[in-house]
Amino acid sequence: MVWVLKMDDATIESGLVHDFDASLSGIGQELGAGAYSMSDVLALPIFKQEDSSLPPENETKNPPFQYVLCAATSPAVKLHDETLTYLNQGQSYEVRMLDNRKPEELPEITNKMVKSIVRVVFHDRRLQYTEHQQLEGWKWNRPGDRLLDIDIPMSVGIVEPKTHPSQLNAAEFLWDLNKRTSVFVQVHCISTEFTPRKHGGEKGVPFRIQIDTFALGDGGEYTEHLHSASCQIKVFKPKGADRKQKTDREKMEKRTAQEKEKYQPSYDTTILSECSPWPDNAYASTNQAATPSFTSTPLSTYTTSSVLDSDSSSPNHQADPGSHGNSEQLSPTASIQDAQKWLLKNRFSSYARLFSHFSGSDLLKLTRDDLVQICGPADGIRLFNALKSRSVRPRLTVYVCQESPQESPLLEGQGTNENGEHSLSSSLHVYHALYLEELTAAELIRKMACVCSLPLGKINQVYRQGPTGIHILLSDQMVYNLPDESCFLISTVKDELGEGLHLILK
Repeated sequence: MVWVLKMDDATIESGLVHDFDASLSGIGQELGAGAYSMSDVLALPIFKQEDSSLPPENETKNPPFQYVLCAATSPAVKLHDETLTYLNQGQSYEVRMLDNRKPEELPEITNKMVKSIVRVVFHDRRLQYTEHQQLEGWKWNRPGDRLLDIDIPMSVGIVEPKTHPSQLNAAEFLWDLNKRTSVFVQVHCISTEFTPRKHGGEKGVPFRIQIDTFALGDGGEYTEHLHSASCQIKVFKPKGADRKQKTDREKMEKRTAQEKEKYQPSYDTTILSECSPWPDNAYASTNQAATPSFTSTPLSTYTTSSVLDSDSSSPNHQADPGSHGNSEQLSPTASIQDAQKWLLKNRFSSYARLFSHFSGSDLLKLTRDDLVQICGPADGIRLFNALKSRSVRPRLTVYVCQESPQESPLLEGQGTNENGEHSLSSSLHVYHALYLEELTAAELIRKMACVCSLPLGKINQVYRQGPTGIHILLSDQMVYNLPDESCFLISTVKDELGEGLHLILK
């Protein structure tokens, strides 16, 4: 049998109101104004249980390392919020690296080097998810620049500072725990560069400076994580941080004493607070630059200024590796991968990703102004000269020819045919061009020996034939005063012992 109790809505509502009023009727009777005591409340069992779970004050664990950024915190930060520090773009700021370990703490790193990686990253979680896209966009707008740099001359105690071309926002260095260490960092990006532009006066996004420290692992790499800490910053254009700090200070001075209690005081330095290690641990454990890898292609893709054998009679041929000549030039038919390989080979690896979709013809179409705007003045001009294969003019050009023993100098390659006309004989003198940069006798002798296939070690003396047939010893001063494009016929004479050679320039 099932009983069903039927009640109307009014009856149910009135019953609930009566029960609720009854439950509140006892409040305040036992704890009146005079009977209320905070010590009685804290004496309740629930609070005693929580207090017993906390470690004693003298057992509070201090971090093994501490990093102090020598820049003042903002006074306009509320009491329980994280500190905020204003920095000027491109200015060097000291970060003191302190060893706070207790004597028995982490003994395995005592008297050893550790590696720290300093980064500038986004504070907002939304921008952290799109960090790669944000940094790529910044790189396109600021080609050749870095978000973070280490001021090496001002830094103290750091060893082997490194930056990676693919990590524009990070730098690493080693430091000795027993020595005073300070690293000076420069942040080149400003907070408003990552804010959507609307009508001006946009609020800049905050960044974070994070430092991760690693110890040497079993594999010989610094992979053992020891400590991480970070702080919140905002970066302004030069002197903008000083103006912002002054504005915040003036605003706080206008507030009442009661309002000031809700805000933190401004400190002269910023202590980085402990945090989780940056997830990009692969960068921490590798010493190789993260440069693009490309499949090897045959050298036929490139064209060189001269690819002749050692017996070539071309006056432009120089068999001496130190002689004048153009380097490998990019071919207009080069593919994208060939262009990337050319950039890496010619020390433009930092721009490989920037020109990742450019073929040889695309690069060669760029003007000097285009490259200066993309790569900056220094690298832009260097890349333009490399693409156009502009060689430096030699300081002196000399033409030389080796005289055959059976030849007479008076018959220099001329003969008469059966019709009485002059013709070239089989003993035609072929000259080689020597391009001198140092203008020394040793340089000239070395290059003459190379083109004439003479053993350099057997050449004892070199003379120049002067007036009335006298022999003048070749010297640096003589080479320095030679007229450009001088021509010489080289005669070889054995010395008295028949082991060495004398060269005579006629």
